[in-house]
Amino acid sequence: MEKHKICSFFGHRKIQITKELQEVLFKLLKDLIVNHNVQTFLFGSRSQFDYLCHAAVTNLKQEFPYIQRVNYTCKSEFCVLEVERQKLEQVYSNLYKEKVHLLGFEKEIEHPKKYTAGFAGYVERNQAMINDSDFCVFYYDNAYKPDLRKNSKKSLSYYQPKSGTALAYLYAKKKRKAIINVFVGLD
Repeated sequence: MEKHKICSFFGHRKIQITKELQEVLFKLLKDLIVNHNVQTFLFGSRSQFDYLCHAAVTNLKQEFPYIQRVNYTCKSEFCVLEVERQKLEQVYSNLYKEKVHLLGFEKEIEHPKKYTAGFAGYVERNQAMINDSDFCVFYYDNAYKPDLRKNSKKSLSYYQPKSGTALAYLYAKKKRKAIINVFVGLD
């Protein structure tokens, strides 16, 4: 029997979510499950693309209940395991007096350097996700530039940070992973 496959997701923090993108992503994920034996999906955090992918995989769990959502966490991040999600949603909903939805996962994997990594610990976390994956699904626009950042709190000058998605994309290419960029062809 063929070993099941693993897929990870990487995308810019801010993206334009369209009906076309949602449809392309849903068809792609269903194809990966049905035709490529993908059963595990790895998620990082803090991007609209991750949230979009999580929603699509969660919807597909109704048809394919055996698929797993795994959250790779780094500094100051946490995940909510599925067994705890409904209880915590109720607590937060009561607290905030409105319905709160938390992302559920079947498993959390803490990055080995979770508590010692610096500001860019997510880069190492992303590399670990890529290393553990057979397929890497990206929303990568090579023209995308993150917002300018100050050199320090007191500095008057700014610098252009590198895109975490771009760094992950280059790393996945270097590792010869199967890369699927859903940004390509969307207009």
